[in-house]
Amino acid sequence: MPRNDAPIAANPIFGSEPITVPRNELSADGLDPDVAYQIVHDELMLDGNARLNLATFVTTWGEPHVRRLMADSLDKNMIDKDEYPRTAELEQRCVNMLADLWHAPEAVGCSTTGSSEACMLAGLALKRRWQHRRRADGLSTERPNIVMGVNVQICWEKFANYWDVEARLVPMSGERLHLGAAEAVALCDENTIGVVAVLGSTFDGSYEPVAEICAALDRLQAERGLDIPVHVDGASGAMIAPFCDPDLVWDFQLPRVASINTSGHKYGLVFPGVGWALWRDRAALPEDLVFRVNYLGGDMPTFALNFSRPGGQVIAQYYQFLRLGRAGYTRVQQVCREVATSLSAGIAALGCFDLLTDGSQLPVFAFVVKPGESFSAFDVSAALREAGWLVPAYTFPKDREDIAALRIVVRNGFSHDLAGLLLDDLTRALDRLRKQTAPVRGSEAAGFAHGT
Repeated sequence: MPRNDAPIAANPIFGSEPITVPRNELSADGLDPDVAYQIVHDELMLDGNARLNLATFVTTWGEPHVRRLMADSLDKNMIDKDEYPRTAELEQRCVNMLADLWHAPEAVGCSTTGSSEACMLAGLALKRRWQHRRRADGLSTERPNIVMGVNVQICWEKFANYWDVEARLVPMSGERLHLGAAEAVALCDENTIGVVAVLGSTFDGSYEPVAEICAALDRLQAERGLDIPVHVDGASGAMIAPFCDPDLVWDFQLPRVASINTSGHKYGLVFPGVGWALWRDRAALPEDLVFRVNYLGGDMPTFALNFSRPGGQVIAQYYQFLRLGRAGYTRVQQVCREVATSLSAGIAALGCFDLLTDGSQLPVFAFVVKPGESFSAFDVSAALREAGWLVPAYTFPKDREDIAALRIVVRNGFSHDLAGLLLDDLTRALDRLRKQTAPVRGSEAAGFAHGT
């Protein structure tokens, strides 16, 4: 029998004992798992609330089933298709579904870690196809260039830098805040590997005129013999337009569109990170860019910059496609658009802002402070941050640097009710900001970059 006077073991009370937290080097002995968890958990409380982050396009809300499937798949390596053949099959089914959604003649594509990697792959395919054509004609493959608007996501400038391609950026001009067809064609020549059209600019949520750009390039080919393909960066819009704008022609229905990318972790409604890159057919993806490996147990073709990466996001994408279908995606995206247009109208009604866009394309809109107000866009952003909202303020690129805008991204999970709370907080902030005699914060206060 146990002794009555035996000491009773007691769990330590968290916070009752001093703990040295090793922050920059490994500790000698480690910590109890509960203590280590609590320390990390507590520090992460100092991050912002992702649901109130209206700067990011990335999914911040999902059903419990999505989280469960991703947790079930934490140990699955997407690249190991021999060991995880069903995960590989789900990836191909997603490619097939996207090919059907975007009217591709063939289902040729792959998953990626996000749209940035997908854009890199699409750019590489454009460059390699151009090189093959030039060599076949006995012409130089030096000095390739790619044409795009100055509003493209930073990954395109990275592509041009990393792979020695001249980036020909069409500047904004006047009321045109994205790429125009005439302006794109004016920069094209025999060394142009392709034109990038963005279906949903990160600066203001507007669609670039893909069909007009393709038509202008058709005329260029008829006049000068230059056959220049188009890549559609549909990081966001490729998962909005098919459901909310079914009559808009922007995808593989246009013969000049060679490839399309999207972010599954944006309006594909999956947690980060997964993207998708698709080509119109096998001829659009040069075979010499596809690698084959057999040391994981089978012959596996792969075309990606990353090798090992988690399979959970691809599995979650397949779940969402099954769960929502066309009707479900239409409902979700349409509600996002309705919230965006309603909120933008409410902000315009406050009287001190002008809308640049209203959320009627991407459920994203940008607005500026009217001239003569005593506060700046950066003052508004800072005031909303005090209430927990992250609404970015930023200046536009070269030639329209005079525009200092605020932008709101409406995602699944940002409801009409939350939009009303944001409008209430903005109204209260304006009561204080209007008492200023002059703006307090300028563009140097901006901490926002268009890489989200």
